[in-house]
Amino acid sequence: MNRSIRLLYLATLYFSIQVGAGNAHAEKPNFVFLLVDDLGWMGLGCYGSDFHETPNIDDLAASGVRFTDAYAASPVCSPTRAAIMTGRYPSRVDITDWIPGLVAKQPKLSTPEDRDNLALKETTIAEALKEKGYQTFYAGKWHLGNEGHFPEDQGFDINKGGHDKGSPPGGYYAPFKNPRLEDKPDDHYLTDRLTDETIAFLDQRDESHPFFIYLAYYTVHTPIQGYDQYDDYFEAKARSIEGNTTPIVEHDGLTHPRQDNAKLAAMTKSLDLSVGRLLEALESRGLEENTVVVFTSDNGGLTTKATPGPASVLPLRAGKGWCYEGGIRVPLIIRAPGVGQPGHISKELAISMDFFPTILELAGLSKMPRAHQDGISLVKAIQGGKLNRDTLYWHYPHYHGSTWTPGAAIRSGDWKAIQFYHYEKAELYNLNSDLGETYDLSQSRPEKLQELLVKLEKLQKQSKAKLPSPNS
Repeated sequence: MNRSIRLLYLATLYFSIQVGAGNAHAEKPNFVFLLVDDLGWMGLGCYGSDFHETPNIDDLAASGVRFTDAYAASPVCSPTRAAIMTGRYPSRVDITDWIPGLVAKQPKLSTPEDRDNLALKETTIAEALKEKGYQTFYAGKWHLGNEGHFPEDQGFDINKGGHDKGSPPGGYYAPFKNPRLEDKPDDHYLTDRLTDETIAFLDQRDESHPFFIYLAYYTVHTPIQGYDQYDDYFEAKARSIEGNTTPIVEHDGLTHPRQDNAKLAAMTKSLDLSVGRLLEALESRGLEENTVVVFTSDNGGLTTKATPGPASVLPLRAGKGWCYEGGIRVPLIIRAPGVGQPGHISKELAISMDFFPTILELAGLSKMPRAHQDGISLVKAIQGGKLNRDTLYWHYPHYHGSTWTPGAAIRSGDWKAIQFYHYEKAELYNLNSDLGETYDLSQSRPEKLQELLVKLEKLQKQSKAKLPSPNS
């Protein structure tokens, strides 16, 4: 082969490889991960709410797979967010409380110290995808560390609004006063602005590469400020509701008994409108059929406090901050075109750590079991099948403003045990017959309680969970 022919051959081969690589990128699915703050299990129409109005999210559920038994990794935000990013239990990444956590006054127990940021040594789902050619975009609440541990330090090419605070520093109305989101003259409402930034990314991205969008809305976290376009509408709707308003006593706290908070409903409406706009943006740009959409929450609704919270997740017990179902069971919708069964309702157990391996499998990438060691892929469940999973656990050894005291919980099959270190007791429930956790079976089924507590202790040791100790 003479030199000219050889050069022509190599050039042709190089061109073929580049075209093939480009096609490989184009064929990989895109991902839009939507994380809502404090959205309880009953916060959407498709999960049974009559007061909140969420037609766009309900349509997403109808076109995707809705999970009935999906859980956050923790009843508070930062640990769940760390679990989503890493595919590891919060105790394993040593973030077991919201950052920086509550300083309890004269507590009975001394609670363990944990990290105030997500360690840079952890492999995040963004880093894994970026390494495989994905463009990575972050918008919204981060709450996993201060400067040096922001989204751009954890695998995201672009960060719009992610910083160390858990609440929007300027509230939901402009000016937002967010150090990672420059205020604009036409700003009005934060949820809208984050959606605008995300849609702008769709138009500015490099179309030769797939994308991973992680949109973590601040809403519906406090402050509960409403959405002025719909405040009056929901105020009128709330006035029309009849029934009991007496708070439910929960240990040292009180739980709100029904959904009637107009401003919370208006904030949820703003969320639904934004989700609708984003889904329409995908469709109008021809991206809908090649984009996986995941929608979930970081913990349960804020229902239980020293005075009742604004939300209600009945029939589930308690809410944010608690290891009862109201604090950890959350909405989960996954729309994976060509993979999932539209309209399917899955009763399989799912939890925050599962998103990492699920996304890798949907992207056609190899699993990374040493990284996401506590998660399993949900692809079989999306396809309508069964998962090989029986047990999940939650470790929250801290005091919380919801009046929760240090404790932990485990679910094995339909059985669930909750251990209260502060009260030196444990409770046992059967979720199949008692979803509201109203009948404590610890006295009638002591052998079952002991079986679960042994499992819980084993899982805690395996994941390096730190326990509270007597306060000297």
